[in-house]
Amino acid sequence: MAGLVVKPRARILHGHDWVFSSEVLKIFGDPGDGEVISLKDGRDKLIGSAIYNSKSQIVARRFSRQRQDLDLDFFKRRIAQASEYRDRRQINPTLRRIVWSESDGLPGIILDRYGDYLVLQTLTLAMDLRKELIVDAIKSGIGFQPMSQALEAHATTVIERNDSIVRKAEGLELRTGVLNGEAPSGTVTVEIDGLKFDVDLLHGQKTGFYLDQAANYRIVAGFASRRRVLDCFANQGAFAMACARASAIDVAAVEENSDNVRAGKANAERNGLKLRWIEQDVFSFLRGAEKAGAEYDLIVLDPPSFTKTKSGLSDALRGYRELHLRAFKLLSKDGMLATFSCSHHVSENALENTITDALVDARRSARRLRRFEQALDHPVLPTIPETEYFKGVLLEMMPGR
Repeated sequence: MAGLVVKPRARILHGHDWVFSSEVLKIFGDPGDGEVISLKDGRDKLIGSAIYNSKSQIVARRFSRQRQDLDLDFFKRRIAQASEYRDRRQINPTLRRIVWSESDGLPGIILDRYGDYLVLQTLTLAMDLRKELIVDAIKSGIGFQPMSQALEAHATTVIERNDSIVRKAEGLELRTGVLNGEAPSGTVTVEIDGLKFDVDLLHGQKTGFYLDQAANYRIVAGFASRRRVLDCFANQGAFAMACARASAIDVAAVEENSDNVRAGKANAERNGLKLRWIEQDVFSFLRGAEKAGAEYDLIVLDPPSFTKTKSGLSDALRGYRELHLRAFKLLSKDGMLATFSCSHHVSENALENTITDALVDARRSARRLRRFEQALDHPVLPTIPETEYFKGVLLEMMPGR
């Protein structure tokens, strides 16, 4: 088997599973892009099997510490292991992330379940070349039991959502479609804590919905009773709807995307909830609200990722600082802020430092009530920091300070 010899200080020798191009000591054999290769240290000792792509900055991603090929049995076994882990964690079996890339030993594969529909992303070249094998493993029923008795394993619908720009780093084109089964006729209904949402699996955010926030809607809504709530970057209004159901006296949802606003309005109406939708850029809205002297008792900040690269970190932190400064100026004397970041390159420490700076600029003081962590169906590997992207905090303003 062709492969790579890594340099002595390569991070893969210290627990990571990636090899960057700058960490390659030499190449042996003639590995082709997308092939399985061997990884060795300088003493010719095997340190694992990996997928290879010379066109990517990450030239190799280890998926096993032994000699292993990417065959059907491998995919069946890994998907079953991933599903069994989530079963043990008692995560909703009909609405969850089944596979989270390196965290489940399947680098570049994301697999989400929405009822009787599965949504697949293959974000690395090797996995993209093996989509048919992956779909065959899914069709075998491993880790997936249909909700409907009429739906047999061979009829399982697998939707491809390979429209993420991260595929470009692997030299892959963007595409969306159905890999197996029948496409849903319109939207698919999912339920979270009694709230029903119509989700567009072919065109909605990420794989259709923000599954990583599912557990937090109820937590934030627990502080919404008799409060004036502002949900920023509302997407389809999940936080806003949860707060409205929790007896908030007024709920405003700010969202720039017109399709999301239409979907959010329909979801609110379906659940019999009253929201005020504001179709506007959040930064512009916050500046205008401050000039108008508006005040809120609970603000939710759940922006999209402000940077996909390390080089964009400075700009991202400036954006987070302004966002929090504006929010702090709009909060009532004992108001609360639930704020989140899904930018991997913005560490928890960097986010909290940015929040601290914004508090100083706004001349406000706050207590931290809790931290929000990544959902259990998006597990984090301590040896691979890139598996962690989600963080957040809940703050309560201190009156008289």
